[in-house]
Amino acid sequence: MKIAVIGAGYVGATTSVIFAKNGHKVTVIDKDQEKIKQFNQSILPFYEEGVEELLKEFILDAKISFTSNLEESIEPCDLIFITVGTPSLENGEADLTYVEEVAREIGRLINDYKVIVTKSTVPIGTGDKLKGIILNELSKRKLEISFDLVSNPEFLREGKALHDALYPERVVIGTDSEKAQKIMEELYKEVDSKIIFTTVKNAEMIKYASNAFLATKISFINELARLCDQIGVNVNQVAKGMGMDSRIGPHFLQAGIGYGGSCFPKDIKALLTLAAENQNPMHILQAVSYVNQTQAEWFMEKVSQVFGTLSGRHIAILGLTFKPQTDDIREASSLKIIEFLLKNQASITAYDPKGAEHVKKLFPNINYASTPLDALKGADALLIVTEWNEIINIDWQSAINLVSQPFVFDGRNTLDPFKMLKLGYRYFGVGNTNFE
Repeated sequence: MKIAVIGAGYVGATTSVIFAKNGHKVTVIDKDQEKIKQFNQSILPFYEEGVEELLKEFILDAKISFTSNLEESIEPCDLIFITVGTPSLENGEADLTYVEEVAREIGRLINDYKVIVTKSTVPIGTGDKLKGIILNELSKRKLEISFDLVSNPEFLREGKALHDALYPERVVIGTDSEKAQKIMEELYKEVDSKIIFTTVKNAEMIKYASNAFLATKISFINELARLCDQIGVNVNQVAKGMGMDSRIGPHFLQAGIGYGGSCFPKDIKALLTLAAENQNPMHILQAVSYVNQTQAEWFMEKVSQVFGTLSGRHIAILGLTFKPQTDDIREASSLKIIEFLLKNQASITAYDPKGAEHVKKLFPNINYASTPLDALKGADALLIVTEWNEIINIDWQSAINLVSQPFVFDGRNTLDPFKMLKLGYRYFGVGNTNFE
């Protein structure tokens, strides 16, 4: 099939590569001329392991192309995917400006039947709204052209997006059209996965509910970690015991310094706003958001208590992205930690293999190291903020000779406390009792 994907961001690019891999001809459209130029040079504007290699292959084979010309791209295609961003507004609502703009353009340009698929994360009811926008544009043209609007939310994990796109645990498709359902079945016939067909609204809610529940697990274990810290209980062992229960499972029960990224914070704000608009406040989700907003500061208060004052202390921050295997720093805990340290007049040296250049634009006056070991030189304390392999696997035996003081604050509970203590470090985790 011929597919147009509008929006060359993280979701649009990754999804397009997979469609091309499955034998479809894909055209990706974006207004950002510089981004299109990069793609046409086989350069991925963001980091996602494995995607750039496939991109180069499929551009060379003419299976995928990139353009800013929407009109020429829509005409020959069978399906149009909307993958533009839906950032948060100040009041927490999802900003649908880009999605609605795309819908208007589609209404102005289509001349025959199309399946129009929203893959952008949008509030419940957006599908009906977009359908109305397209119909309104068609009426202005005095045309009656049939189309179907489908919701097909993405469930890609940054850092593992290629795997998730190739081997999805489920494909959710919201439509009330038999014709559109058959086309979507054809599109996903190469995918070995359960396909759930439901209504557009149900599909939109499945996306929000999924992210909200995963965030709830994270905030639950993080709040529990605070209590464990006070009463001398190891939250890692608690989580292990909980996770062995099949009703609970081990995933997303890793205590740390909070979640970040482009999805969880934004989607929870949007869901809470929707709930408030419908006079149905979601108290559990409010608590989830509060715990996450305060988790990094809670951790940094632990650091402050150990030293008494952070003024004049040299702190090494290891990891800046919100998670490993991505260059994404949106809502990253590292940003809160840097702000806390600067406010308390500490000096900072930071290291991250992919995110340093992005953070440098926000905090140009702190020091940035090119290797993890360089970041440790002369440090009074080191903070593990993102669990990159090159950070976890530091030669800790040699590293102790580089630091000024051997204080390790493990914000991801990723190191073996007993090993670190044996090497001479003073180790502090999250809900991970001081082992001294």
